[in-house]
Amino acid sequence: MDKRPNTIIDIQSVIPSIVLDIRYCSVDNFVGVPIDGYLAPKVFLSIPACRAIEQAQSMLALFDLGIKIYDAYRPQMSVDHFIRWSQSEYNNEMKVIYYPELDKKELFNKGFIARQSSHSRASTVDITLIDLSSPSFHELDMGTAWDYFHPASWTYYKKLTHEQRANRMLLQQVMSRVGFRGLKQEWWHFTLEKEPFPDTYFNFPIE
Repeated sequence: MDKRPNTIIDIQSVIPSIVLDIRYCSVDNFVGVPIDGYLAPKVFLSIPACRAIEQAQSMLALFDLGIKIYDAYRPQMSVDHFIRWSQSEYNNEMKVIYYPELDKKELFNKGFIARQSSHSRASTVDITLIDLSSPSFHELDMGTAWDYFHPASWTYYKKLTHEQRANRMLLQQVMSRVGFRGLKQEWWHFTLEKEPFPDTYFNFPIE
């Protein structure tokens, strides 16, 4: 098991007010149980990724908007947990919410989940936009929920309302402006263009 480098830090040390919703630390995820390696609802990222998100948060704050993070650094042990789950006939309780039209064995073959994830390189985030002026920091309507394994989650899916398309476009533009590139298959997924560990897949726990 790896030791966390000093150059990968808790994002709340940079942005104390950042909103987190770390579902892999709970039962509210596509597996339906807490994921191996997620021992605390924290976000760890490389220092450059944290600074870039800080820039994005500052830009959005001018419009009373902000960022909510669902996932960031993900240990390789967590990806291995996904693989074991996909090969088991059990733990299908979350199918109707997260992958209603697929068998879970298809999630890897169809590219919805990778056997080595960019998240493990510590410069990838899964995020959405929130309304800071609302009492509970209401999420903007992106057309689907996070981790919804369906073509509707593709970034440029056509069958969206004007509001949903505008919200996705805003998210893409802001993240691109601060140096992240998106993923065509997931509107919420962004990787820092100049990531400091492009070839390293870390395996230290989140704690």
